[in-house]
Amino acid sequence: MQIDRERLAETFTMLCETDSPSRREGRVAEKLQEIFTGFGPEQAVEDDSAPVTGSECGNLLFRFAGTSGEPLFFNCHMDTVQPGVGVRVRRRGDIFTSAGDTVLGSDDKSGIAALIEAMRVIRENNIRHVPVEFIFTTCEEIGLLGAKALDPALVRARQGYALDSSGFGRVIIGAPASNRIVFTVRGVAAHAGLHPEWGINAISLAARAISRCPSGRIDPESTVNLGTIHGGAASNIVPEEVVIEGEIRSHSQQRLDELTRRLVDIFKKTVADWHDPTGQARGRPGLEADVQLDFPLMRLSCQDAVVRRVQRAAAAMGMELRFEIAGGGSDANIFNGHGLQTAIIATGMRHVHSTDEEVSLTDMVELTRLLISLLRG
Repeated sequence: MQIDRERLAETFTMLCETDSPSRREGRVAEKLQEIFTGFGPEQAVEDDSAPVTGSECGNLLFRFAGTSGEPLFFNCHMDTVQPGVGVRVRRRGDIFTSAGDTVLGSDDKSGIAALIEAMRVIRENNIRHVPVEFIFTTCEEIGLLGAKALDPALVRARQGYALDSSGFGRVIIGAPASNRIVFTVRGVAAHAGLHPEWGINAISLAARAISRCPSGRIDPESTVNLGTIHGGAASNIVPEEVVIEGEIRSHSQQRLDELTRRLVDIFKKTVADWHDPTGQARGRPGLEADVQLDFPLMRLSCQDAVVRRVQRAAAAMGMELRFEIAGGGSDANIFNGHGLQTAIIATGMRHVHSTDEEVSLTDMVELTRLLISLLRG
């Protein structure tokens, strides 16, 4: 069994130079359909998620029957962050970087390239493999939108791996849940020079509430961030409305719920406690608090089948793995939320979401070897 390093390098370069910023994944989806259809899948599906996500295409799923063993799925996302248009790859030895002022796109095309090479090796060598599904999602980078829109009933396997983390030899088995929160504070508009007493300054009221909220790392498991604020109409108008957007993350569902309630209560109390200093305000302030689950908790143990499976696959090829807890969300959170055991395998990418992004061919080759070991069961 021989992994073709240069073929893997060419595949990776082709994928990176096929632009696919979020919602514009159509061209790379076409290439993946061509490649994976050529492997002879039992089923090839493009779902109907595009109207929901706003992408040029839906999520892709390719199912291969395999011979025996417990079915597996592998997941990568097709989209990249900006700046991701006009990507040109520079290679120096084994290291790939962007040749210009764009990201490279190894997030997540290093994982996709390794999956393609793994299937090519398996087909060329007539290697028996377990039943497998390859799931390629859209719009991961802008809120896991593709995974959220994917019908989990399409997925037959009950366990799998998302190839989507930096570094190498890392397997992520835990990640926080996150609530997205939007506060809309409403005051009363008035002319700031003629009749400021008639108004209620929504920005001042919001600032008072924000100053009372916990922020940053709250405890070893939890963080809070109120990240954007916008409102007001002009410098001579008492601002009538301000919108604050933020997030709360925690590795504890109970703590997530507690912190969410705490922030909502602070804003409610601040608005309710407002008093009119002159008695001339033409109204009272109001508040809307919208809380949405952004992604659910991901928590696996070393006893879970999906973790033991990758341990065995790595041991069979003499690879050492580190099992870690991460602070970010990914498609794996969504799959785990549907009851599909999903661990995250790092692909070797480094400095992601920046123009300094890079990945080594050696790491992608080793990742391909691990994937083949997993596929063999």
